[in-house]
Amino acid sequence: MRLLGCVARMTALLALCADAACAQEPPVPKASQPAVQETPKDAVPLALTLKRAIELALQNSKEIQVAKIQASVADRAAQITKAQFMPNLYGGSGAGYTYGIPETPGGRAPSIFSVSYTEQVFNEPLRGQAKETQEQSKAQKIVLEDAKNSVITRTAMAYLELGKVQHSLELLRKEQESAEKILQVTQERQGEGYELPVEVTKAQLTKAQVIQRILQLEGREDELAVFLRYQLGFSESEAIEVTPEELPGEAEQAGDNLVAMAMTHNAGLQLAESDVRAKEFRLKGERRGYLPTVELVSVYSVLAKFNNYTQFFTRFQRNNFNAGIDVHMPIFSAQTKAAIGLAQINLEAAKVNLTNKKTELTADVRQKTRRVRERDAAKEVARLELQLAQQNVAVLQSQFAEGKLNLREVEKVRLEENEKWMAYLDANFQKQQAQIELLKTAGQLDKVWQ
Repeated sequence: MRLLGCVARMTALLALCADAACAQEPPVPKASQPAVQETPKDAVPLALTLKRAIELALQNSKEIQVAKIQASVADRAAQITKAQFMPNLYGGSGAGYTYGIPETPGGRAPSIFSVSYTEQVFNEPLRGQAKETQEQSKAQKIVLEDAKNSVITRTAMAYLELGKVQHSLELLRKEQESAEKILQVTQERQGEGYELPVEVTKAQLTKAQVIQRILQLEGREDELAVFLRYQLGFSESEAIEVTPEELPGEAEQAGDNLVAMAMTHNAGLQLAESDVRAKEFRLKGERRGYLPTVELVSVYSVLAKFNNYTQFFTRFQRNNFNAGIDVHMPIFSAQTKAAIGLAQINLEAAKVNLTNKKTELTADVRQKTRRVRERDAAKEVARLELQLAQQNVAVLQSQFAEGKLNLREVEKVRLEENEKWMAYLDANFQKQQAQIELLKTAGQLDKVWQ
């Protein structure tokens, strides 16, 4: 008994020691905490509206950045030609060997230091070229606006399609559940001898088709998400959450209105009109190439005594200055005639291109307007078919509750309802797609989200 009591006391003592050790055990450091407790920020999807996605795309688009650079390059190019009609001052010096009368290869007296001034006053061919480059610089700004419209179009299309794909995936996963229930019921009925093996195969095929469509849509979802992240300037690991949206009410426009707007705001037509103006400036300048050119010139030079000017001239002057007007009168210029012919042909080609653009644009706007109406009618048909399918589901559910139908029949109509849902989503997206293309053609796309 005494031994048992000692054993009991030792056991109790060991237990107390163990409890004390546990109480004094240091806490688990944060680094060893489960990863679930620290959720990375990029794991939380960033909810975006369509308008916000377009704003981010415009801010981060590489295409727009390139278009801005090209517009700046065109501005600088226009300033180069224009600069010849502004004061230009040059200074310089040099050294060379002369034998005989001291003069430079240009015919001037050798100087230690010289300053020259030039400014074009009247040079119509050069002025025509300057106006042509200025008009081309304005055209690059039109190209920049067209690049912005292209970014808006691609971003809106990807956003709306991603919303449709995600909604379709939800419906397909419900279809998968219904297909599994149908397959299970069919297999049970076959085991009881009420169904043929072909019915089981049909149910298996239906389930396999649903899984195939899910995989296809998941791949498309990933492609659209990657594209949107690139367009919006997000990292690859950042999740994006979109919501199905309808286009603003301003997207609904009358066809006749859009034809008139397109004639004023379409980027392609504006570029064609700008090209005609540029070619007109060039032709006008070349035709005035038979007129004299006038240029302000001035030269100041400091001559050196070691050039032996006194051996050839009776008087030497160290500081020399001259200023005046340099006038050139063309008597016969084959180059001017050829330049006029080239400018005339270029202008005629630009005018023909402008006429074709107007005709094509009118037909394109009307065609896209009809397409929007057709897509709208298709959407209404899909909506009514969906409504009918939903009503059928409600009727069959009541019959199932009364025991008049089995589960398989109910799940079949659920499958049909989901198919009609997906058809409606497709029809709605196709209408939105047609609306965006029409607005872009009419030059009204950027005004919809202002």
